[in-house]
Amino acid sequence: MARKIPIIVGLIVVAALVLFNTTYTVNFHELAIVTRFGKPTGVQRTPGLHLKAPFFIDQAERLDTRLQFIDSPYETVLTRDGQQVAVQAYLLWRLNREGDAPLKFFGSYGTIEAANEDMQTQLRAAMRLVGSFTFAELLGSGSKLGAAESAILADLKDGRTDGVEPVAVGISQVILPPKTTVAVLRRMAAVQETLANLEESKGNSEADALKSQAASAADTIRSFAEQWGTSIEAVGNEQATVYYEQMKAEADLAIFLAWLDTLRASLSGNTTYVTDTSKAPFHLIDLNAPQDESGIPHPALPQP
Repeated sequence: MARKIPIIVGLIVVAALVLFNTTYTVNFHELAIVTRFGKPTGVQRTPGLHLKAPFFIDQAERLDTRLQFIDSPYETVLTRDGQQVAVQAYLLWRLNREGDAPLKFFGSYGTIEAANEDMQTQLRAAMRLVGSFTFAELLGSGSKLGAAESAILADLKDGRTDGVEPVAVGISQVILPPKTTVAVLRRMAAVQETLANLEESKGNSEADALKSQAASAADTIRSFAEQWGTSIEAVGNEQATVYYEQMKAEADLAIFLAWLDTLRASLSGNTTYVTDTSKAPFHLIDLNAPQDESGIPHPALPQP
């Protein structure tokens, strides 16, 4: 019995090796290219366990059939209106499962990784089609980015016979290169400065016009005021002349009225006076002041 154990173990190992070399599995998201002595002989699309000739006779190369994603670095493109822009895009593609497309894919690339590298190169070349649009058409609410993406996708699909199926293209970014951005900003600054100078000139012109209008109006008002003042002064002088002539006829009465005005002004408010009532005009409050024939009181002492 002890001698049989090694034999049994050896048989199990041999059976495992034979099973390992005569079978292969295919996942649901894969297909397998079966080769015999290195040459493709068929495509296995059915998921599960499958048989093949052992060792180096048959080999099964499995290929992923799921969507593959690649993106491009920034590519500088000259737009139709002569503007330089930096564009970045991405591509979704997958292996074509139909017919002999997998065999053509295997013959062209061999692996998904090699196909990714080639498709990235082709995507960068197809991004030249962005140059058929103007800069304004690539930005804003009326952007034609969708048309640019469709054009790139159509270019990638055109004439493909190697089992690659481009599915979708997207433009992720459209930006101005640093040098172009600086130039645009300088141009914008120059335009803004020009507009500011125009507005300043316009404002100065309007200000000068307003100053001129204000000066003209002020001269008109001043001239009218001077004429009106001269007219009032003439009327006042005329009335003062009449009053003066009347007062000359009654000189004593004029003096008496002047004394009254002076006394009224002196005694207005809460003022306490200590004064000599024998002198004008305070003699008016002296009941013993002498009076003339007209009854007008006079100071007892003459004015100095």
